[in-house]
Amino acid sequence: MKLEEKKKIAEDFHEKLAKAKVVILTDYKGLNVESISDLRRKLREFQVEFRVVKNTLLERASENTGANFIKEKFKGPTAVALSYDDPVAPAKILIKFAETNKHLTIKAGILDGKALDFNAIKALSTMPSREVLLGQLLSAMNGVPASFVRTLGEIPKQFLYVLQAIKKQKEAA
Repeated sequence: MKLEEKKKIAEDFHEKLAKAKVVILTDYKGLNVESISDLRRKLREFQVEFRVVKNTLLERASENTGANFIKEKFKGPTAVALSYDDPVAPAKILIKFAETNKHLTIKAGILDGKALDFNAIKALSTMPSREVLLGQLLSAMNGVPASFVRTLGEIPKQFLYVLQAIKKQKEAA
């Protein structure tokens, strides 16, 4: 590969690293082609890009990005998972895949410019997905006005009960 082609690839990957919300580094040593293809297919369903990258190219591409914080992890066979929307989805998929496939090792990650170790990525994988969190937020936002309206509706109803009781009391007297 010519030097200009390598520079172009590094620039393209630099843009992807800068744009990604989450970057997770993995060691894929020992995985066969079928397993990697299966993992890529699962990640692709959630718009997550999974690429095998040379470490020297990754070092060049990570300059002036958040991935620069984990340069010491660029050793051995490295594959990178990049997500531009949902930071939880790649963590969930990779942790689940690593549990069933011992050849995949999660090295480190970056979330919005902050370095993540394996335990932080595992904790991230236990969070609900973006859609579930948005649903919970919407439910909470709808719940407050709905209960407020019900409370306001009870005031005239209780007032009518009081008037009915006064009417019965006066009729009895």
